[in-house]
Amino acid sequence: MDLDSVVGGGVYDLAHPLDPSMPVSPNHPGYRMALLRRHGDVVRADGGSAANEMIVVGGHTGTHLDALAHVSHAGKLHGGLSAAEVQTGGRFSMLGVETVEPIFCRGVLLDVAGCRGQPVGAGEPISASELAHVAEKQGTPLPRDGAVLIRSGWARHWGEPHAYLGHSSGVPGPDASAAEWLAQTRPRVTGHDSMAYEHLPPGAGHALLPVHRILLVEHGIHIVENLDMERLAADRVYEFLFVCLPLKFVGATGSPVRPIAVAP
Repeated sequence: MDLDSVVGGGVYDLAHPLDPSMPVSPNHPGYRMALLRRHGDVVRADGGSAANEMIVVGGHTGTHLDALAHVSHAGKLHGGLSAAEVQTGGRFSMLGVETVEPIFCRGVLLDVAGCRGQPVGAGEPISASELAHVAEKQGTPLPRDGAVLIRSGWARHWGEPHAYLGHSSGVPGPDASAAEWLAQTRPRVTGHDSMAYEHLPPGAGHALLPVHRILLVEHGIHIVENLDMERLAADRVYEFLFVCLPLKFVGATGSPVRPIAVAP
């Protein structure tokens, strides 16, 4: 491996900052941070002092990764495991986020908004045929056991929580055909720039999540949500080294992450 090309490459931070004012799914707890000790509360004999905080956060807050324990269908998790059995005791004994190995793989960006020449509209689906067209136009074949990131341009609303959540307007995202198409290439992980890796029609909310079922339950493909790919797209970086490290919350269904793309 040419380490110089990696170490000296451009690094793109794909995570949004964690802040109490950020958008949060109505299905998940949000984020809070409070200083428990401030500088000056305790001063050591030599004049030194320290501060620390307590952080309260849900596993699906901010830019985060879905573990395979996150979604079930007809009572079954990926691999046919009984959701009721493996969640006994208040945490998952199998498929929790601590079982996700560090993700270090080839990644590609499918810039749907860039290909269209404008952001995908609120509540619009991204279909399999459109993803195939974007991949062909960019010249980016999808990597097996890699990462496929899909940009709709929705991240532009991150600073507007009501607009970003899109309760009345809907939210753009991959539809079931896109999920099936992606699954055939067998990526390890796929991500999108909205709260739910789904096409959410106006007023539908999270009533149905077929893409989660297809990717997580049927194919065992992890999902990363709330990605920020704006700078990556602006520089037209379509292929890169993708690095994503979920925290080892034992038995949890997800973890906040700070993924990066490294372009040699």
